[in-house]
Amino acid sequence: MKKNIVSKKMKVACIQLSSTDDYNKNCKEILKYINIAISKKSDFIITPETSSIISDDKKKLFKFSYEMKSDPLIKDVKKIAKNKKKWIMIGSLPIKAGKKLRNRSILINNHGKIQKYYDKINMFDVKVSAKEIHNESKIYKAGKKLALTTTPWGKLGFTICFDLRFPELYRRLSMNNLNFITVPSAFTKITGKKHWLQLLTARAIENFCFIFAPNQTGKNTNKRETFGHSVIVSPDGKIIKLKKKGKGIIYAEIDPKESSKLKKKIPTIMK
Repeated sequence: MKKNIVSKKMKVACIQLSSTDDYNKNCKEILKYINIAISKKSDFIITPETSSIISDDKKKLFKFSYEMKSDPLIKDVKKIAKNKKKWIMIGSLPIKAGKKLRNRSILINNHGKIQKYYDKINMFDVKVSAKEIHNESKIYKAGKKLALTTTPWGKLGFTICFDLRFPELYRRLSMNNLNFITVPSAFTKITGKKHWLQLLTARAIENFCFIFAPNQTGKNTNKRETFGHSVIVSPDGKIIKLKKKGKGIIYAEIDPKESSKLKKKIPTIMK
């Protein structure tokens, strides 16, 4: 196994959105917040799950979903990343894949190229309450492959929202000597109150990785309300930054070496 390369400290920005079924408005907000994060000298910027659209209307969702090569938002973010020399992760977008969609997280590097993408593996098929039922697999096709990549600051692993409840997925990722794991989400308000922060801190501690978790917030549709509480967690489970409600950005300057140091002190990850 190759030794992980950690070169320098970084400033990470997690954007908290309240996306709705208004695609154009959502995209304008995304670009606005990305530019604000850049003005604050952020190195790595992340948006939540389903950043561009959240809709109860299947037809509308498909209307504003694209193939990755033709997605307008991806094109815009690529230009910004290249011009400003920044790494930007679109937490996830609905990407067309035949008769279904992919829930895809897309990392764009500082050259404006897609560095890596990840298709959500664990579909959100749950009965949250008598009034709130989700069947993600009816619309989305599940991914099958883990995704990780090397950045200038260390190794990064990809997950999305409901993946958070599957610790074995994180363990398989962390076998690759990661420093960070991203968890862009649209975590619901009901389950978020009970489990969101607890699960995130557990995944950080279990794997001795920084966790970057931008979440959706507020009333997204008539049937969906999300929890907010976007958070950046240290490898030892400390909440570094937290935004409970409302749209906006949280920032943290971190030292990726903290992850490697903890792994050496407490060697719990089997190779």
